[in-house]
Amino acid sequence: MSHIVHPDPQSVGGRAAAILAASRSDLDFERLTSSTSLYASCWSTFTGYPIVCEFDLDTDTAPLFAEALKVLALKAAIYELTDGDEDAAELVVSAPVDEMVHAVLAQHTLVVQVQLRLGIEFVHMTDRERFGWMAGDYTEQCYRAAGWGDPPARYWIGAEETARRMRVLDARYRSIGVTGGGRRVSIDFDAEPAALPG
Repeated sequence: MSHIVHPDPQSVGGRAAAILAASRSDLDFERLTSSTSLYASCWSTFTGYPIVCEFDLDTDTAPLFAEALKVLALKAAIYELTDGDEDAAELVVSAPVDEMVHAVLAQHTLVVQVQLRLGIEFVHMTDRERFGWMAGDYTEQCYRAAGWGDPPARYWIGAEETARRMRVLDARYRSIGVTGGGRRVSIDFDAEPAALPG
């Protein structure tokens, strides 16, 4: 990957704040909110939401949705300010927030309609994703420059703590036959329920 040149966080923050405000005012915003909330219950990974302590979709979906929209606004601002540089726009974010970004973008029809009305592009490509968010990094500088204050620590979990929590989760998953962060499952679904642990 070539060297990435990011625009000044103040420029990104100002534009992202305007994008977020316009998104929240869009006529499909309420539908996007409710659709994304429904999506959370039908798809979640083993490595995103579960690293949030005592995670509960009923209470955590709304604040995670708010964080995902902020991230999409930041990325859209960078994409715009760099004349379409996907690498620059693919910010490093915390795993739970990234997972909710996926949930928002799964509302394809609504997202396209909002983009067309606002004249923006929400950017997200798996082949450009980078992980290992750390407090104080470029992403957080842009977040603060947008006037959003501190990223909530409940959802913005740094790389070192994410790795520690993943070790805990991997050990627990392994005990029931789930390995590779959920990529491999060796559970015999034909086993009698009485033979299953717990």
